[in-house]
Amino acid sequence: MSEKFENLLPRFLKYVKVETRSNPDSETIPSSPKETAFLKQLAAELKTIGADNVHINPKNSYLVATIPSNVDRQVPVIGFLAHVDTADFNAKNVRPQVVENYDGHSPISLGDGTYQLAPEEFPALKNYAGQTLVTTDGTTLLGADDKSGVAEIMTMAEYLLAHPEIKHGEIRLGFSPDEEIGTGADHFDTADFAADFAYTVDGGPLGELEYETFNAAEAKLTISGKNVHTAVAKGTMINAIQLGIDFHNLLPEHDRAEKTEGREGFFHLYQFDGGVDEVTMTYLIRDHDRQKFESRKALMKQLAKQINDQFDQPRIQLTITDQYYNMREVLAKHMDVVELAKQAMDDLNIKPVIYPVRGGTDGSTISFMGLPTPNLFAGGENMHSRFEYVSVQTMEKALAVLLKIVQLNVTNNLTANNN
Repeated sequence: MSEKFENLLPRFLKYVKVETRSNPDSETIPSSPKETAFLKQLAAELKTIGADNVHINPKNSYLVATIPSNVDRQVPVIGFLAHVDTADFNAKNVRPQVVENYDGHSPISLGDGTYQLAPEEFPALKNYAGQTLVTTDGTTLLGADDKSGVAEIMTMAEYLLAHPEIKHGEIRLGFSPDEEIGTGADHFDTADFAADFAYTVDGGPLGELEYETFNAAEAKLTISGKNVHTAVAKGTMINAIQLGIDFHNLLPEHDRAEKTEGREGFFHLYQFDGGVDEVTMTYLIRDHDRQKFESRKALMKQLAKQINDQFDQPRIQLTITDQYYNMREVLAKHMDVVELAKQAMDDLNIKPVIYPVRGGTDGSTISFMGLPTPNLFAGGENMHSRFEYVSVQTMEKALAVLLKIVQLNVTNNLTANNN
């Protein structure tokens, strides 16, 4: 581990032990008071290390802070964002394990050994020979998504404020709630954040640089049946379960999450509840291509009508809600932001890994609000599970990329101005 970033690992270990799981059933902002408590903890820490304008926005619960410029010319204001909440897996009593000098081939026992990380099941482990890994004890997630990003941004801030010889423009720091339940970025305040461009630090393994995501929607079906005794069911019963099965079977069989990859979109049925009298079904609709995305939504409406037309009254009520769009639509006009991150990685001998993300980030929503926001790697692997882990060396390289970006922002703009 680098002595240069000696506080990174202790900071990360401290953060993951704080429970901050967001609550999808809550109607408050943020969705859990535990997130508020953690944001206040971070705010106090930011004030201690010397950040300016530290405040929690009362409208959206974003924690925002500033690292003042230390150059005598105007350069674009950069923002760095990470989310503090963790996902829908047990997040109570997180007990991280630190595995030093991992050999790259042996299984790692998690806690009492009931579960283990083995390269046979998780081949990416082979990439981490000789590195220090932080794992779970097998009973909880780790929370590297996205407390690795939080720790990296906080350590960057601490380092820059302690080393004024590193020249940089004004930097905005933002820590958000409720990313994991898909609502945090909806309330983002671009005026309060006041950056020219930003990066979410919320990606996975070394080198990830993401500027293309899915277009995403959620579809909810409420199916009304008619329940009578099975002895007299013929011609009378309408089985809502069967209608749900019929609807699902009309969708393209291949277009399921478990059968697709790359740029292939899908319909993902992730919730099916109810009985003969009433059923609710919830789908994720995903596609990188906006036209295909719209066609998928149209198909679901067509199929609901097709089934409804068989009855004297509508039996399927369908509601489709758009969640986010492919941020490439915005970033295609701001590729200089992507190129800056690529240059930072190249300068540090890190190969950028660029591919269409089969998911989304807060940057998807924020980019469409007018703030171009690609996503950078933060280090986590196997996120949202008991098998989650992160390499300390990868976290250090993520931190080095952040520092390089802020320095290149000054030198690149100086060169451009002189030309």
